[in-house]
Amino acid sequence: MFGVHCVGGVIGAIATGILVAPSLGGVGLTDYTNITGNNAGTYAFGQQVISQIVAVLATLIWSGVGSAIIYKVVDLVVGLRVPADSEREGLDVTDHGERAYNY
Repeated sequence: MFGVHCVGGVIGAIATGILVAPSLGGVGLTDYTNITGNNAGTYAFGQQVISQIVAVLATLIWSGVGSAIIYKVVDLVVGLRVPADSEREGLDVTDHGERAYNY
């Protein structure tokens, strides 16, 4: 999950700033303030990649802090560990009332 969603998402988000470059066949950035729509403006490759990196870092910080808060709330409300006796007996029996393996 981490390798696909986090690492792949980070690489994809940064690569978006690279692959949109008109010199690489991308569409560039449109100037939406132009009424006729013919002015695509100039594409600043480095500035766009830096903007993508800043957005990725902001997303990582936002999701990291949010996850830490949720983690702590769950820990305080229901706890994160099962009792040691339940863990020794097996969670399939104690939580679900059935055996996962017959041995």
